[in-house]
Amino acid sequence: MNGYEATDSSAVFPGDLLETKPGSAANLSLDGSTVLIQPESVAKLQTNLLELDHGSVSVGTSKSFKVRVNCLTVVPVLNEWTQYEVNNLNGNVQVAARKDDVNVERGADRQKPSAETESSHGSTVHETEQKSFDLSSICGAPAQPTRAGTSLNPKWIAVGAAGAGGILLCVLLCSGNGGKKPPASSWRP
Repeated sequence: MNGYEATDSSAVFPGDLLETKPGSAANLSLDGSTVLIQPESVAKLQTNLLELDHGSVSVGTSKSFKVRVNCLTVVPVLNEWTQYEVNNLNGNVQVAARKDDVNVERGADRQKPSAETESSHGSTVHETEQKSFDLSSICGAPAQPTRAGTSLNPKWIAVGAAGAGGILLCVLLCSGNGGKKPPASSWRP
């Protein structure tokens, strides 16, 4: 959790990054929902939503708990007990409805809708069915994957390094003598 080894029972909050190792799974118990995060998955918990970076999750919910993968969001059709699975492996998202139907909605993204992606703008996966969605054709270029151990985007690390360099430069230039010129000779301070 957030790059650290979790104990057998840990509190998880919106914004927490969750990663499961090979051979390990995580079970989230939420108000009206349970989420099983399969081995070798990375996801981020949000309020009433799980952002799946890669891997697989199984959801059982009576509170319309959603799973988002890039620009696609899987949403239960009814506010009744619904069970579904979402797999995001190699940019191919598979959605399987086990109990009741789910909608797969395409949210705002960088790509203009085409005839091919327009049909996937709002697709329903009916109970016992499974459908696949190609993220690159629906959502555009994939985002860089999130890694456990750091939830910082590399661009923020670069901005922080540049800011720290600027502060260090200011400290070096502004320190000593209160901004006055250095003395002309070293024997007389």
